[in-house]
Amino acid sequence: MYFCAMLVNKKTWEYICQHADDDVRQLALQGCRDTEVDLTMALQQIAGRQTARKKLPSWATIDGLVYPPHLNMEQCSSEQTARYKAQIAGKGGTFVDLTGGFGVDFYWMSQGFGRRIYVEQDAALCEVAEHNFRMLGLTCSVCCCKTATYLTGAERADVVFLDPARRNEHGGRTYGIEDCTPNVLELLPMLLEKADRIVLKLSPMLDWRKAVSDISHHPCPSSQKEGSNKCCVTEVHIVSVDNECKELLLVIEKKETDGLRLCCVNDGCSFEVVCTLGTGCLHGANTSFPRRKQSENSLETETCQYLYEPNASIMKAGCFAELEQRFAVRQVSANSHLFLSNVEIGDFPGRRFSVLSISSMNKKELSASLGTLERANIAVRNFPLTAEQLRRKLKMKDGGDVYIFATTLADGTHKLFFCRKIG
Repeated sequence: MYFCAMLVNKKTWEYICQHADDDVRQLALQGCRDTEVDLTMALQQIAGRQTARKKLPSWATIDGLVYPPHLNMEQCSSEQTARYKAQIAGKGGTFVDLTGGFGVDFYWMSQGFGRRIYVEQDAALCEVAEHNFRMLGLTCSVCCCKTATYLTGAERADVVFLDPARRNEHGGRTYGIEDCTPNVLELLPMLLEKADRIVLKLSPMLDWRKAVSDISHHPCPSSQKEGSNKCCVTEVHIVSVDNECKELLLVIEKKETDGLRLCCVNDGCSFEVVCTLGTGCLHGANTSFPRRKQSENSLETETCQYLYEPNASIMKAGCFAELEQRFAVRQVSANSHLFLSNVEIGDFPGRRFSVLSISSMNKKELSASLGTLERANIAVRNFPLTAEQLRRKLKMKDGGDVYIFATTLADGTHKLFFCRKIG
């Protein structure tokens, strides 16, 4: 086992190795009689490595890496999302991460660049990152300073990445761009002067349209027209893992554009839309891919055979009209976010279900659909009852291989779709 004496002493490393798979809470309760063991550091490393096995599998196999406190491990990107951001960053001469943190994003995003610069204001994190980069064989420069301080004297870069902290001075969560640290909106003019491309990571809770609009109010330095306010956001990426929305990524470039590329990604499956822009606002969307013809007249709700639920990224993006245009599907209603078809669509970006039966809330119809069913997975979309309220009303246990989707049709009728998952 390699160890860094400046960060963790030998006795502490031995303790970490001995208890690598043990329950951290139990270890904390038991304590340690050896006064040379830094128990706080040891527990941090054991917990960090256990988290890394799931979140950072490549790093977890490397002995000697040092892990930061729990909050930093919680906030850092997963290996899967970091690798995706590396595709966005691409290749070039110089890459700069202005909010380095634990260094996960920096490690993967900087791979395609000849010069790599990590910037972080927390001295302890800088020390951990510098040690880990050596262990990982990554050649780079580590700068311990604030983002604005570095930018003031920085040379030009091909790509700059920022993941501003989304907690205020009291530890509470923040979501708006202007509420994060550093405030990217204030730094934007300087960022656009220093970099050709900016990749910005924001909270998945933030409305991407508002984020684009906020940034569009800052003119591009490259604009030649006085008072020009063209938006420089060229790409929006909504990234989900295991159907849970994890990241909102914006690409900002020093060029004027009338459209942006919207990518809805879930576990590597991407659904892309080209959105039309004007004066910083989204006027609509149109696909840049061939559209499938839809026979709307032949699709009746009561006789549909398949139901589809879009993945989390598409739900976040709100690309529902584009789904209808791209695939031979029709929305149950404008606010349901469920889709129907008469043929199975194997490449639909979301969960697919075969429809077993459709029922109203009428007792006789419900009885026929329920039959001897005792348990089911229940979801509600635009429905007057919550999933738990409906479960109690149907006297249904949770689980099983049957899914019940409760929703409201365009005419206001409440319907239950009894389905079985495909694949």
